[in-house]
Amino acid sequence: MGADTVQREVKDMARLKILSVLWAGVILAGIPATARAQVDLSGFWSNPNFEDVMERIDGPAIGDFTGLPITAAGRRAGETWDAGILSVPEHQCQDYPADYQSNSTWSFDMWKEVDPVTHDIVAWRTRLQYMAPERTIWMDGRPHPDDEAPHTWEGFSTGRWEGGALIVTTTHLKTSWLRRNGVPRSDKATVVERFTRHGNYLSVVTTVYDPVYLSEPYVRSREMVLNPAGSTGVFVCETVEEIARPRGVIPHVLPGENKYLTEFTVTDGVPAEAARGGAETLYPEYRAKLATLPIPRPPAAKTPPQTPSR
Repeated sequence: MGADTVQREVKDMARLKILSVLWAGVILAGIPATARAQVDLSGFWSNPNFEDVMERIDGPAIGDFTGLPITAAGRRAGETWDAGILSVPEHQCQDYPADYQSNSTWSFDMWKEVDPVTHDIVAWRTRLQYMAPERTIWMDGRPHPDDEAPHTWEGFSTGRWEGGALIVTTTHLKTSWLRRNGVPRSDKATVVERFTRHGNYLSVVTTVYDPVYLSEPYVRSREMVLNPAGSTGVFVCETVEEIARPRGVIPHVLPGENKYLTEFTVTDGVPAEAARGGAETLYPEYRAKLATLPIPRPPAAKTPPQTPSR
């Protein structure tokens, strides 16, 4: 093979590479950006519960509002909450709202609904193990309903792709809680979730905007793990009379009468003011003030009366 032949082949290979790159660009140009950004989120996502495990399994203490940018109304609701409300039959089979599901101890299934003609993803759907609620995240560009539309535990969700993340906006949620010790989230809240897949892990970052009970957005992140053999299964819930009460009685605590509010501050050594939460307590500048606040001490044990010696 002569030198001229070798040079021609090298030039031909270079031309083919350039044409391949240009052709790939033409193909990609014909695909919508949203379609190119889509990531397959399908699968059963197990909840390892290694983040904030004490709060999510044992449950937070009464009066522990740390880390929450709550308003005075949100604090008052938490201070007057009675856990006995969950024993009332109509509350025993209550669903977790959409914005709390990733924060629960349960896992969920996620799959996509595809248009049979265009093969576009019309919606993503999820199904939580607990109570088996099914949620729809619409991807077809439909608008959210007006303010007078019904509010549900799942709310109304729409999604869009931002890079490799699915951004989900949810409205029309029923009033529920931010934390399982009575700190509420109102039905006027808007929730934005960011689902990002990293191999066999799924990051879910939830931001709650609530004009009633929050003075600033509340952000929470959770990690899920793909379990190819997992399944939500069937969840059966039956209600029973757990506690005998007169008909019509609703468990509650009147303002100023919750005797358990101080237990958390004493047992964990947290200044009472800091335990009340609020946006101010979330920032590094609060450390200087925190150092000046008194730490509650447990009451001194009473010395039993001494028996006189004979």
